[in-house]
Amino acid sequence: MAALGGDGLRLLSVSRPERQPESAALGGPGPGLCCWVSVFSCLSLACSYVGSLYVWKSELPRDHPAVIKRRFTSVLVVSSLSPLCVLLWRELTGIQPGTSLLTLMGFRLEGIFPAALLPLLLTMILFLGPLMQLSMDCPCDLTDGLKVVLAPRSWARCLTDMRWLRNQVIAPLTEELVFRACMLPMLAPCTGLGPAVFTCPLFFGVAHFHHIFEQLRFRQSSVGSIFLSAGHLIGPVLCHSFCNYMGFPAVCAALEHPQRRPLLACYALGVGLFLLLLQPLTDPKLYGSLPLCVLLERAGDSEAPLCS
Repeated sequence: MAALGGDGLRLLSVSRPERQPESAALGGPGPGLCCWVSVFSCLSLACSYVGSLYVWKSELPRDHPAVIKRRFTSVLVVSSLSPLCVLLWRELTGIQPGTSLLTLMGFRLEGIFPAALLPLLLTMILFLGPLMQLSMDCPCDLTDGLKVVLAPRSWARCLTDMRWLRNQVIAPLTEELVFRACMLPMLAPCTGLGPAVFTCPLFFGVAHFHHIFEQLRFRQSSVGSIFLSAGHLIGPVLCHSFCNYMGFPAVCAALEHPQRRPLLACYALGVGLFLLLLQPLTDPKLYGSLPLCVLLERAGDSEAPLCS
């Protein structure tokens, strides 16, 4: 009743014939080799992305406008070429996704509005405590804050700020393209959809360790504070941009805040609501059909839990 699937165990009904992965049916490499190809491809993408940041030799810190502009060029080139890695992976493994490359990577109109709104809403709920802390410490009231946010002059100033463009636009867009849109289709046939969702952030997190050495080099932070902050397509990009704006929650400042009790209550409420709403707001049925499920079916894993 139990059948060995190369990279893991899969329980199959004895009454159903065992279905071979499409790569094997096409005479491609076996599942074990496919997994090695997938992991190596993801590792290559991560190294290429981080390596592109250091092709420009400079003694200036990472927040210097000249450094930021040069790195914009590097990561945009690597991100533009990253879909080619998925195409190469497809040729090496013999797995045919059954859908276009862009659709598989998350570029599709179906379900775009819930994909843009619901994940961002869920992330903002998680950050309920920090948002309340921000509003308490803000010198202006809500009306004045909205005027500033909606003012064209404020947006024009942001669009000419290299740090803002990096943190809110370029980094979320390119990092989600490389570390999620490209890696997830390559990892899913190997690990399954659920584990792949949690594996992609590991590549993303490891790729951010270079910030530690940069900040220590220019003595911008202590080792402890760096480890707390280093590591933070429409939905992930918006959530990524929001998280970059908010930064790591200032829990220590909240503990010393004059309104500590209501603030900590908001922190706890945000985490509780996030856990409560996580499953219903991330239900795949809200976002239309999943191209990754077609990929898994063709790879021989038609019984993935998120696809049933």
